[in-house]
Parts: sequence; structure tokens; C-alpha cells
Amino acid sequence: MQATKREDMRPTTTRMFESDFIERFSRIHPATPFVFWLPVLVYLAYRALTVAEAPVKALPFAGLVVGGVLFWSFAEYVLHRHVFHFKKDTPWGRRFHFLIHGVHHDFPDDKDRLVMPLGASIPMGAIFFSLFFAAMGNYGLAFFVGFGIGYLTYDGTHFAIHHFKMNGPIGKFLKKHHMLHHHIDHSGGFGVSPPLWDVVFRTMPQPKKRATKA
Repeated sequence: MQATKREDMRPTTTRMFESDFIERFSRIHPATPFVFWLPVLVYLAYRALTVAEAPVKALPFAGLVVGGVLFWSFAEYVLHRHVFHFKKDTPWGRRFHFLIHGVHHDFPDDKDRLVMPLGASIPMGAIFFSLFFAAMGNYGLAFFVGFGIGYLTYDGTHFAIHHFKMNGPIGKFLKKHHMLHHHIDHSGGFGVSPPLWDVVFRTMPQPKKRATKA
């Protein structure tokens, strides 16, 4: 009788914090951002269209929402390229990179760490909302709605890329684009939901480039 060959299975997750409390909040169900943010966006859209002192008309509202989605795609690219992949070869720098993004590259299929925890998305959302409202007043409400839609599209697309079979030419392209970033070229492919800014800034991932540690 032949002995069964045991495969060395790589773990799909790891502990990030010594504190059980903090560790618990480093994990998040993939539906949580949608459960929290969709009611917020619906309320802000209602406020912008009907309740605000200077209601936004339908056509400008639609344009601002599209602009907000586009601005999110740019913010996503900048954050991924310049913050998530920030590296400094010091104990603090290595720890910072691991906590903010390195853990995802080391354990890319960890389903509990594929969307942004509310502890990060709420402060980030509050900062951007304040900036938009200060700059545009009531129009900033509509712009933030688009920004939030872009963010949720990013979170949903990112989870789907890692855990679902992506069908159709667009889905297959997005999956290939992101997998090249993970496994071949960490210096390219920073757009997850759209590759627009990778095209603009010439950072499309190179299929033949040898990967280095993220």
C-alpha cells in the first residue's frame, strides 16, 4: 500500500496583533462596508437632492456622482502606490508596511482581510467628506456619494477577484491585472477596480518581470 503524500499547505491567515481585542477588529466580514456605508450614501443623496438649503438639481447631481467615482479611482491608485507600498527598512517601517498592506501580499486569500475595516474607512471617509463639504458645500454631498460608490466598487471588486471566478472579458482582465501585481510585478498594477491610472502613469504590470517581496 502506497503512503499518501502530504502536501505542505500554506496557511491562509496570520495573527497581526498580540491584543485579542485589536486582533478581532483587524478582521471584517466582506459585507460589512456595504451594510454600513450604503445607508450613509443613500441619506446623503437624499439630503443633497431635497433637504439641503440649496438642493442639487438632478443633472449636476449625476455629474458630481460620476466625478466622485472618478476621484475615488485616483485616490485608490495614489493610496495603493504611495501609502500601501511605502517601504522603509527599519523595524517601524517594516511593521507599518506589514500592518497596512504587507499582510495582504503575504496572505492574499485571507477572506477576513480583503475589505477595509471600518476602523480605517470611517476616519478616512470623515476626512474626505469634510474636505468635499468645505470646498463645495452641498455639492460636496453629491460628490461624496460618488466617492463612496467608487470605494464600495473597489472593496467588492477586490474581494471578488480573490475569491470568485471572474467571467467575461472585463472580469478576466481585472483578475489578471491584479494577479500580475501580486505575483509578478509589485511595482505596477496599483488600480484594483479600474486600471485607468496605471495607464495614465505608465504603471501597468509587466507579465515577464520577476516579482520581489511586496
